[in-house]
Amino acid sequence: MSTTIAAPRTPHSAPRRKGPNLEKWGWMYMRVSGVLLVVLIFGHLFVNLLTGDGIHQIDFAFVAGKLASPFWQWWDFLMLTLAMIHGANGMRTIVNDYVTHGGTRRTLVWAIWIVSVFLIVLGTLVVFTFDPCLGVTPDSVLWDRCQ
Repeated sequence: MSTTIAAPRTPHSAPRRKGPNLEKWGWMYMRVSGVLLVVLIFGHLFVNLLTGDGIHQIDFAFVAGKLASPFWQWWDFLMLTLAMIHGANGMRTIVNDYVTHGGTRRTLVWAIWIVSVFLIVLGTLVVFTFDPCLGVTPDSVLWDRCQ
């Protein structure tokens, strides 16, 4: 006795949901963000490791100098945001594939997105509000540099 699987889109298959196909858009986001992240990450690595004195130039002053530039602020913000959403979407896909209990799956997916949003907000605050002179007092040797 042989059993056959019903052909797709037959009356026996589930009806198509109305509205936006979020899985399709998530799939497309992963491809587009992946390409953009390759460019952003390799640009970041090139500037940090291969220009100037290479790895020996990276210190607090180097990072402070980069974060003083709006170009690098937006570069880092874009890299942070794309990478966090890309990673969270990948984790969401893994949870959807392997967690069978509906309540546990929803809880984990919500936790992934809450943590991702928190880290994006925290990283954005660091990138755009970075102050290299925070905590420098008038009696410090660094006071003249921070005026």
